[in-house]
Amino acid sequence: MKILILNGPNLNLLGTREKSVYGSRSFEDYYKELEEAFPGLELSTFQSNTEGTLIDKLHEVGFSYKGIVFNAGAYTHTSVALSDAVKAIDTPVIEVHISNVYAREAFRHKSMIAPHCAGSIIGFGLESYRLALLHFERMKPKQVGFRV
Repeated sequence: MKILILNGPNLNLLGTREKSVYGSRSFEDYYKELEEAFPGLELSTFQSNTEGTLIDKLHEVGFSYKGIVFNAGAYTHTSVALSDAVKAIDTPVIEVHISNVYAREAFRHKSMIAPHCAGSIIGFGLESYRLALLHFERMKPKQVGFRV
């Protein structure tokens, strides 16, 4: 089962940026653990700081993969284009956030992509990704392709 972990802007700086919010581990190190923990899933990861590149990746895999775990970073709160891209594809998307966006600035309380996602996992640090992968791993093949 092919699953893409898609990371948006500034997530390439995990482990070095705002450690009090995002922790001290790089995503690359954590991703290795995810690959070991989910041998039955065919995981891939992609990160971009550019909105259009993220849209292109959603279009590329959004009709063939079984799931997408998407941390859109700050674009979560501003991007109508990413919202439209998530809505346009068939592959179910789970929105994840490392920090609890509801405990942060008010502008972070609104997600443009959440209405088109299968669900959201917020505030569990890097474990938010693991929780999303658990969902995909436990779904029966017929259920994986559900849309809201």
